Amino acid sequence: MNFADITSAMERLEEGIRVHGPMAVACSGGVDSALLAVVAHRVLGDNMLCVLGVSASLAGAEHRDAVAFFERHGLPYVEMRTFEMDDARYRANGPDRCFFCKHELFERMETLPEARAFPVIAYGANADDRFDHRPGARAADAHRVCAPLAEAGFTKEMVRAAARELGLSQWDKPASPCLASRVPYHHEVTMAKLQQVESAEAVLRQHGFAVCRVRHFDDVARIEVPAQDMLRLRRDEVWRAIEVAIRAAGFQSVEIDDRGFKSGRMNEALRPSS
Repeated sequence: MNFADITSAMERLEEGIRVHGPMAVACSGGVDSALLAVVAHRVLGDNMLCVLGVSASLAGAEHRDAVAFFERHGLPYVEMRTFEMDDARYRANGPDRCFFCKHELFERMETLPEARAFPVIAYGANADDRFDHRPGARAADAHRVCAPLAEAGFTKEMVRAAARELGLSQWDKPASPCLASRVPYHHEVTMAKLQQVESAEAVLRQHGFAVCRVRHFDDVARIEVPAQDMLRLRRDEVWRAIEVAIRAAGFQSVEIDDRGFKSGRMNEALRPSS
């Protein structure tokens, strides 16, 4: 990564934020929105506000980490409940599920008393997101939400490099989409499933698997970990403990996906076969 490229992109980002003016930043706890929030605060001071959407699809650990980040960096923030689970279209879990989630988030931000003082809503989409299945971007367009990172040309790699330069602890944080992303498309999203996934992934993290997914296939929990962690996962004493604990979360059986971890694996079902 060329340092000059990062410096140039950072200058574009700061200028873009300055042009947009006072803004409420939708924050998720991930590295993209973390970088955007820190730079926006540096440029705008208290003429910005971090808004953390809190719902059943946000893991408790992610919630706590996000709040700790805001407080550590002195960022003004507010927590806001969202209710996408009340929307039958979201629960139906079609390929456009994220549209209804982001629509709910942005619609509530538009009427949130603490955020109404800010004429602009921003979120942390980066330039690479256009190559993935991102129905949430349609919701952002519908609500005229800006994406300063993407506008400045920040790729995911550039975001991480810039976050590292700024000393943000999230710079190497694994991507952690909402818990609903672990449920296959067209399988209903329920509170019980989200709680099962959260509990099962907590088990894996307790055993030292920082990067992991537990995909919810009804009674079956399918585990993904990076290839380099597969051998440790299969050790008898480790696997027995994990299997028992994940079964206790409500699954009848537990499987290991031999393909290993892959972020966005559920989206593979949307791509035409060659």
